[in-house]
Amino acid sequence: MTYELSKRSKDRLSGVHPDLVRVVEKAISISDIDFTVLEGVRSIARQEQLVKSGASQTMRSRHITGHAVDLGAYVAGQVRWDWPLYHKLADTMKKAAAECNVPIEWGGDWTSFKDGPHFQLPHKEYPA
Repeated sequence: MTYELSKRSKDRLSGVHPDLVRVVEKAISISDIDFTVLEGVRSIARQEQLVKSGASQTMRSRHITGHAVDLGAYVAGQVRWDWPLYHKLADTMKKAAAECNVPIEWGGDWTSFKDGPHFQLPHKEYPA
């Protein structure tokens, strides 16, 4: 089955770096599972809320500069949080990134504060 980004997902990509948008668009076209864009660019106020609630640990989030997206695995009409789905989604995003020749980092690969929905462009290649 071929999936497409919804209008809401496309809207949430507004302001995200075009290279990351290309990766997300490629990923949805080759993915075995449907997904949605949960969040792209974040305001500083939103980031402060997330840090305060413990959902994020930094005010230097790549979301603030448009260099990150959070994706949600979409199963049977709802976002699911099962880690195996995010490993599958990460494999798809990494494959799409390779095909687009765009480096990405997955929050699930981090050694602390693993973040399965999070994908970002690396600081080294994409300084803010």
